[in-house]
Amino acid sequence: MILDNSGYSNNKTNQGAVNNLYPNVPQQQTPQSQPPQQEQHQTGGMFLFGLLTGVIATTLVTGCVYIGMKLKDTMQLTAAKQTSTDGKAETSEEDVINEESLAKLKAIEDVINEYYYKEEDIDTDEMVEGMYAGMVDALGDPYSVYYSEEEWNQLMEETEGIYYGIGAYVSLDETTGFGKISGVIDNTPAQEAGLRENDLIYQVDGESMQGKDLSGIVSYIKGEEGTIVHLTLYREGEPDFLEIDIERRKIEAPTVNYEMLDNGIGYIQITEFDEVTVDQFTEAMAVIKGSDAKGLILDLRSNPGGSLSAVVDIARQILPSGLIVYTEDRNGERTEYSCDGKNELQIPMIVLVNGNSASASEILAGAIKDYGTGTLIGTTTFGKGIVQRVLPLTDGTALKLTVSAYYTPKGNNIHGIGIEPDIVCEFDADSYYDNGEDNQLERAKEEVTKMITE
Repeated sequence: MILDNSGYSNNKTNQGAVNNLYPNVPQQQTPQSQPPQQEQHQTGGMFLFGLLTGVIATTLVTGCVYIGMKLKDTMQLTAAKQTSTDGKAETSEEDVINEESLAKLKAIEDVINEYYYKEEDIDTDEMVEGMYAGMVDALGDPYSVYYSEEEWNQLMEETEGIYYGIGAYVSLDETTGFGKISGVIDNTPAQEAGLRENDLIYQVDGESMQGKDLSGIVSYIKGEEGTIVHLTLYREGEPDFLEIDIERRKIEAPTVNYEMLDNGIGYIQITEFDEVTVDQFTEAMAVIKGSDAKGLILDLRSNPGGSLSAVVDIARQILPSGLIVYTEDRNGERTEYSCDGKNELQIPMIVLVNGNSASASEILAGAIKDYGTGTLIGTTTFGKGIVQRVLPLTDGTALKLTVSAYYTPKGNNIHGIGIEPDIVCEFDADSYYDNGEDNQLERAKEEVTKMITE
């Protein structure tokens, strides 16, 4: 996800447009964090952020303005547009809501009321919400979403850190239509239960998850603290489904982990680009530099994205002078984000990436690669080069819509393509899960050591 530079706010009365680059990512099986045998430090204490179940599609919130018209006013404006000066009704081919569509909706409602067999009363509110959601779904864009008031309030709460779940990132698997574990947070129920990346979520508490959207899957998994959720998982290589009970707990997850490795090598892992990530990264860099690090490994594996302002501010702490990223909207309007180069990193750097590295993490990795200030190791990144904006409506609901594309400093849009690493290194899942050995991290250590000694 990418957010604009309007600033972070947890004030529900002042929420507004959010640029979002979280993908519903089909992931490769790669580690969410470094091997557990190595001690990690967390900057600034643990940040409570709303992951749902760690869901990748979660949207952060920045300060902005509401759309400047109430729904009632919108309807009045639409009615005015449909009536010509001589009082005759007009139907625009460009308008979805017109006399013909309204009449058909009424006809459908009448048919349902006349013929639909029901054991319980029809929930008209739910049907209305379904119409709004269907209009956005019809765009055919998996990143554009309608949020009901309840969903929007949940999203806001999650962003404020009210989160009880299992501690796993969830995405949608485009091939099967099931939810998929795309990352596991350290020291959480998900890790304790042995969940792995790429586990497909077949059922939750006995109910099939096939065909459900991401927010629906997550809503089944999360719940009250101390309650149990039963997951039926498919794991490649296993002869049968895995049946796992997991206790929901309060989840605390940092966005930055760091430590000093042997041979003067600093290690910084960024799991997500929230607004708090900037301060956490600044602290991590201060410690790394204060320890006289001779080289740096920046781990962006399984990082689904985050705030544009956050990734730009972090880039300004390590990149040379020049363009970091630019966006272009539907009208070709270009917005540039640049760096003055005053804090350019002066030591060799390795950047770890994988198929889970998306959006904001690709902005940082792409800029580093374009400037040649670091070497990328791992596998091709996800490839999400479009930006979404969340637009709250005055009735408490909200829309998330794709609004622009972004480009690396050299003008590359990586949407659907990804960023190729300089050194391809496939992740050895068996070695990691059996022995705790992270072969990609070990390769990064080897390469940065060569750079230091050259």
